[in-house]
Amino acid sequence: MNKSIFLICPVRNATEVQKQKMEKHISKIESQGHTIYYPARDTDQNDGVGYRICTDNLNAMKAADEIHIFWDPSSTGTLFDLGMAFALKKKLKIVNFEEVEITRSKSFSNMIRHWQNVSVLGDLISAIANSPADDM
Repeated sequence: MNKSIFLICPVRNATEVQKQKMEKHISKIESQGHTIYYPARDTDQNDGVGYRICTDNLNAMKAADEIHIFWDPSSTGTLFDLGMAFALKKKLKIVNFEEVEITRSKSFSNMIRHWQNVSVLGDLISAIANSPADDM
């Protein structure tokens, strides 16, 4: 089944290394036949206020089957988009999981790691519930 994915990621202040990692992820997803909405490419970034950008991203998230996030805790746009995805109750997958550090107290890093686990658990429960019953 082909999925529609929205990528939450830094846009304005993304480093070249981050851009390369995101583009590698995008290529992988698209080569699997899925579509991925990449805000740096798919959202018109010419908006002096940012309201239309946020609205465009919200509409794209609503249409997506799941959310992938390239986590950068310094990206304010990422935090805003993350809140919208949470409110929409979307499944979450962390693209750069190995870079998301666990902290000793509550943090967005801990929260998105937990959210991803909840998403995976939900998929497993759904798969079990939808599997054909064994005949006795």
